[in-house]
Amino acid sequence: MDRSWDVAVVVGEGFSAFEFSIPCEVFGIDRTEDGVPAFGFAVCTATAAPVRSRHGFSLTAEHRLDRLAAADLVVVSPSRPFEGAAEAELHRQLHAAVDRGARVVSLCSGAFTLARAGLLDGRRATTHHRYAARLARDFPRVEVVPDVLYVEDGPVATSAGTAAGIDLCLHLVREAFGTTVATAVARRMVVPPHRDGGQAQFVEAPVRPCADESLQRALLWATRHLDEEIDVAGWARRAAMSPRTFARRFRAETGVTPHRWLLEQRVGVARLLLEEGDESVDEVARRCGFGSAAMLRQHFLRLVGTTPSAYRRAFRGPQRGPEPVVLTAPAPAAATTPARVLAPA
Repeated sequence: MDRSWDVAVVVGEGFSAFEFSIPCEVFGIDRTEDGVPAFGFAVCTATAAPVRSRHGFSLTAEHRLDRLAAADLVVVSPSRPFEGAAEAELHRQLHAAVDRGARVVSLCSGAFTLARAGLLDGRRATTHHRYAARLARDFPRVEVVPDVLYVEDGPVATSAGTAAGIDLCLHLVREAFGTTVATAVARRMVVPPHRDGGQAQFVEAPVRPCADESLQRALLWATRHLDEEIDVAGWARRAAMSPRTFARRFRAETGVTPHRWLLEQRVGVARLLLEEGDESVDEVARRCGFGSAAMLRQHFLRLVGTTPSAYRRAFRGPQRGPEPVVLTAPAPAAATTPARVLAPA
């Protein structure tokens, strides 16, 4: 690599600590001993006054917005809208960065800052799934892609919520400096070295306690017998209902059909087994009630947006020597926890 990057992070009032910390962790720590380039790094605010986070603390930055003029990469973290002269200066600096060939990136709802600046007009972009519909409504010239981790469109890139910002920053490192450098950063951060941007966002879809106790018992029974064949007629008998009444009440209570609920539960268990176990994909499929690896792959790809094997690689990470290097350790879900599913558009 011939050179490193100069990275500038934009922080405003009401900023989110987690998203702000992502570029600090990826670019703001000296990891030259691991073969990572020494990035130039600056945190920039509109004025010298402290800016308040949404978490009850404030931050005082050394640099103002004019520091963006030296950056190769500008990262916009989520915050409340800038106002007046500060907003005009931020927009000018963002456009100037793109015009000179720098990269401009937003994390999570920071996409709204780029949209207000007009940088997303005619471009594909994403944001946290909770805000995607609002982004599309408020900025109709933006092509919002709601169910992905991150999107690149020319020199502008946007990420979905929370950890997707890590994925985007590591992707940018990989793109500019190669897989070895990106993997070194990921290993130090103890995160997956690569999740493809097209992978789906995930949200928890909890099953609310049912008002109907017999239906609740039927749901709990099903979570303990996912490896068995479950037909709606037999399931309805366990709830002491006719199949038609069972289907109607089931949808009213859970928001989905019995078939969809079972698929989400089984895929959720498959994810847990892939993250934590060493069973073959065939065995995972059997334990989840899919019967075959092909059937698991079909439903896993549809609900999760990637294949079981790719999902396992992302969560287990590369292995060195006789002992695995564990790059993530997601908290295990209980047997009755429903599958995480694609975020709604």
